[in-house]
Amino acid sequence: RPCFPDRSPCLPTVATEHEKVNMSKAQSADPASYRCSACHGDEDWGPNHPIRGRAKSRSLSASPALASTKEFRRTRSLHGPCPVTTFGPKACVLQNPQTIMHIQDPASQRLTWNKSPKSVLVVKKIRDASLLQPFKELCVYLMEENNMIVYVEKKVLEDPAIVNDDHFGPVKKKFCTFREDYDDISNQIDFIICLGGDGTLLYASSLFPGSVPPVMAFHLGSLGFLTPFNFENFQSQVTQVIQGNAAVVLRSRLKVRVVKELRGKKMAVPNGVSENSVLPADLDAEVGKQVMQYQVLNEVVIDRGPSSYLSNVDVYLDGHLITTVQGDGVIVSTPTGSTAYAAAAGASMIHPNVPAIMITPICPHSLSFRPIVVPAGVELKIMLSPEARNTAWVSFDGRKRQEIRHGDSISITTSCYPLPSICVRDPVSDWFESLAQCLHWNVRKKQAHFAEEEEGEG
Repeated sequence: RPCFPDRSPCLPTVATEHEKVNMSKAQSADPASYRCSACHGDEDWGPNHPIRGRAKSRSLSASPALASTKEFRRTRSLHGPCPVTTFGPKACVLQNPQTIMHIQDPASQRLTWNKSPKSVLVVKKIRDASLLQPFKELCVYLMEENNMIVYVEKKVLEDPAIVNDDHFGPVKKKFCTFREDYDDISNQIDFIICLGGDGTLLYASSLFPGSVPPVMAFHLGSLGFLTPFNFENFQSQVTQVIQGNAAVVLRSRLKVRVVKELRGKKMAVPNGVSENSVLPADLDAEVGKQVMQYQVLNEVVIDRGPSSYLSNVDVYLDGHLITTVQGDGVIVSTPTGSTAYAAAAGASMIHPNVPAIMITPICPHSLSFRPIVVPAGVELKIMLSPEARNTAWVSFDGRKRQEIRHGDSISITTSCYPLPSICVRDPVSDWFESLAQCLHWNVRKKQAHFAEEEEGEG
């Protein structure tokens, strides 16, 4: 599996034969001591083997090797051609195998199964009568045609239209049910099918605090930016996914840690899971803190809540204070979330494969406070400023809203567990299709061309 660090990543290195020998002398005689098999799976770094990049079809350019007449090929990466990391005759970037982040070419991200999938979680939008028939058709197809185990949330089957449907009764008895915040299904699901809008995908993400199974999302809601599949031909599309014939886009998530001082009565914790978290709350009696963790697909929003005063929060990056946000609040979003609340607040839209975290102020009390993008490996910490006149409120993908007071903190970094979203075609084509169809990106009336007579006169 590609390695994901907790800190800032450095780019992969392309070295010449001469540089290889020097590196092997300076670091270790064992190539494995400075070689990541996930990041450099097809490269031989031993002193007796030549450097080998990816196949020729993957190379974008070639550059002359330093101190050598040979040429080496730059491997293809998300950032374009990998840069040469030797500078002049004596300088280079220090190699640190612990801080290498491997970023896969989006075109090569294909779904594969180690074993044939047997269990599927169907996430359906609640209280939507228009989804009942597609839901029934999908479940019957999965159970009877593919002999799969289907998991659904218990409250989905409590819909009166399903309860009173006698024809659906035999199928309904075969369902495996669960309850959010009470039952852990993390290790029981092979892949996920969502029926609804973008909210169903966000909800499915919140059910998995760790590794997320592949998600196939059908567009049956209002917007559908994250749900690329149409339901008309669902049988053939589901079959292709089960056979492993599909592309995936790895949507990064944010790992959020909320530390709150215990005030007053302790919160009720049913079955060891607090009502405000997707992971069990970790209570440390010695320091009087309550720790909650979340996995966020879109954004973390810190705002002023019901107060009429400006919010006043301090933002730290890797322990250093970078700014104080005075305004309605601040949005910390993933590239997936950049097309959601952040876009409405004036931020740029970022492709999901770009490793980044976006910080976007909400109506800041400063004309020069523009949204910024920081590397995915950093850690952000947000706290209420000491001089703040009121508390702040925080929500995670629009849910689990809670108050943040003096002494509380919110730590945010990129999670090592992305959400693998199955594509209709490929990550780039699907994203631009969503921009055009859902957000009507750059839609305008086209300018008329000059007539031939006018061109001649000009």
